[in-house]
Formats: sequence, C-alpha cells, structure tokens
Amino acid sequence: MKKQVWRGIAALCLSASLMLGNTSAAAAAAPAKTSILLDGFPLPFPVEPVIVQGSTLVPFRAIAEAMGIQVQWNPQDQSITARKESKEVRLWLNKPVALVNGQAVSLPVSPREVNGSTLIPLSFFSNQFGAQVSWDGATKTVSIVTPPKRLYSMAFYAISSFAERAAIPSFDAVSFGWSRIDGEGRLTLAGKDFYWPQPAGEVTPEKIVAETRAGGTTPYLMVFASDGTGELSKLQADRTLRDKAIAQIVQLAQEKGFAGITLDFEGLGLDGDTAQAKLQYTEFVSLLSEQARQLGLKLALVLHPLNGAYQGYDYFTLGALADELIVMAYAYENEKQPEPLAKVNEAIRLALAEVPKEKLLLGISMGSENEQSVGAKLGLVKRYGLKGIAIWRLGLIGQPAFAEMKKSIAMKGN
Repeated sequence: MKKQVWRGIAALCLSASLMLGNTSAAAAAAPAKTSILLDGFPLPFPVEPVIVQGSTLVPFRAIAEAMGIQVQWNPQDQSITARKESKEVRLWLNKPVALVNGQAVSLPVSPREVNGSTLIPLSFFSNQFGAQVSWDGATKTVSIVTPPKRLYSMAFYAISSFAERAAIPSFDAVSFGWSRIDGEGRLTLAGKDFYWPQPAGEVTPEKIVAETRAGGTTPYLMVFASDGTGELSKLQADRTLRDKAIAQIVQLAQEKGFAGITLDFEGLGLDGDTAQAKLQYTEFVSLLSEQARQLGLKLALVLHPLNGAYQGYDYFTLGALADELIVMAYAYENEKQPEPLAKVNEAIRLALAEVPKEKLLLGISMGSENEQSVGAKLGLVKRYGLKGIAIWRLGLIGQPAFAEMKKSIAMKGN
C-alpha cells in the first residue's frame, strides 16, 4: 500500500512538472504585445495595431483624442470624421480613399473595424496631423511624437535668474521669489535664498517687474515657506500672525506693481494631523484670495503632488479659490535625474480628479531633466489638455538640452 501511495505521488509530481514546463514554454513562445508610445509615454488603446500589406494600422480614436483631435463616428455611412483647427479629415471603413478638407486622398490600405475600433494607416495619420511616427518591428512599438504646441508658461525667477532675465518676454507669467515666511512665521524680504535683491546699477527689482508687465508678461510676487522648522505651522495656527502676513503680502504685491501672488508653502502634512494642516492652509488661502481679488490680483498656488509624501493640501477646495494650481511633480526619487514619467502621469490624473484641467500647470524642474524627458512631460501636458507648464527656474533654460521646451514657450502670442 505504501509503495502505491508513493508511486501515485511521484506520478503527480511528474505531471505537475510537465505542466509547468509546458506553461513556461508557452509563455516564452507567446508573441510580444504591440505598444504605442505617445511623446515617449505609453498610450492605452482598445485593440492591437496590425500590419496589412506592409502598412501599420493603428486605433484612430485613441490616438486622435490624446492629441486633442475631435472625432465623430457616423454609423449611417460607416465614416469617421476628425477635426483639428482648420483641418477636417473624413474616412470610411473598407474604402481606400479619404477626404482632406474636401479633397480626395488615396490610402495605402483601407480603414477597417476591429472589435468596435476603427484602425487607419499610421503613415496617413502622421501626414495629416503633423506627427512624427515610427515603427520598431523588433519591439513591436509604435512611436508617435506630436508637433510643437503653444503652451501657457510660467517661469520662476530666483536670485540666480538675473543672467537670463532677457528671456522673461518669452513667458506668459513670471513668479519672482523675493519674499518668504521666516522661522517665526513672519513675512520677510531678507534671508539666504529668498530675499529682495539689491539694485544692479540702474536695474532695480521694481524696474524688472515694471518691464515684465509692460512686455506683456504677468508678474507674480512669490512667497516661499517650508515647514521644515515649523514656521508654517506657527503661521497658520496663530490668527494674529496669519492675518498680518496676509495683509503684508497683498500690500507688497500692490505697492511693487505685481499683477498676482504665487504662494509656495511646502512641507505640509508629512506627519501629525493632516486634516488640520489641510484645513488651516485652506483657511489661509481663502482669506488671501478674498483680499487679493478685491485688488484685482491673481492667485497661483504651488502644491506638492497628491502622490507625494506631503498630504496637507485640499486640491478640490484650493482649485476653487485660486486661478492656477502648479503641480510640483518633481523630487520623487533623485533630484539629479529626470522625474519618473509614471509618477508624473499619476500626479496629473489625481489632480484632474479634483481640479478642472484649465487651472492646472505641470511644474517641471529643469535641473533634473534632459531634452527627451522634457519632451515627454510636455507631451503629457498636451495629452491631458492642461493649462500649461511652470518652469523651475529661469537661469536653467538656456541649456541646449531644452530646445524642445523652448519651441513651446517661444510661440507666445501666436
């Protein structure tokens, strides 16, 4: 009896071994799935691209809508119409011809329907909408790079930005980091990194602000604070300190000719009572917003991302109080390397669940990015239709690696 039991166990083990071996072999033999990279980041799509007669066909709607192209399906004549700016493209299922602004254009392969999605030739798509496309057969990857797009842009001006002040007219707005909350919770124009600069000959801070405004760029007074030594906690918990700081901020912005205020309060909600930190910061912003609006001043808020370590920011309420929210989607891992796109993408999606896209700016730290990574982040801004970008900082944008970003900010006024 024991021999029969052991023989049965041995047989089961052998069978399981063979099954595992077959499973591993099947997995190894399974073909790699096709991926689509839009501006360097994966794009979800409903069906796999296919190759027909040497032409790569891709799911049209998924790509078009990610590029801001309006798509309309007509079930009556089995046609799909795409519109963007002054261009209209119309295609039909199983017909090797398209209409581009009313003119007939031949297609290498007819569009076809696969599981409810319309697939069209990738080459035709790129020709009509100005995208650069490529196909890597070895990795089965479709790469699409969208054309440059005019983006609203804000730059941060720090003390070390003086050498690149000539670039100010390229931006829609500039936040001047010349004030901060000190260790006692008080507004100050003195300090180590954030302070009111001394004149450089005839060039005074007031003159830079005035010239910025005269040149069509909106100047913001930026007020910086970090809760590293508890200064923000002191400020927000003490109503007297809070009310005095708000009054001083508004008065300073008005007297010095600024058109707006940028509040960069960092480090809230790392530990302790997160709900209380959110409530106190929101109260501060609410009071500041009320006084700023009475004087016609705009309000922008610099916020840690919702997938970061600091959770003291109520995006939903703050989005209703401010004109712009700047998602500080950087310093996740290594400040000297490009920020991980997956984390930045997640930060954007979380913010969009709380705030209208028209109010969101993606913060980009130029000190850790390169030309390729900047292009990918601009691609995410375009993909989600955000208001624009906020660059930390002026003084780092003159490097050749950032040519892609300069294409976007250089189109100001176009």
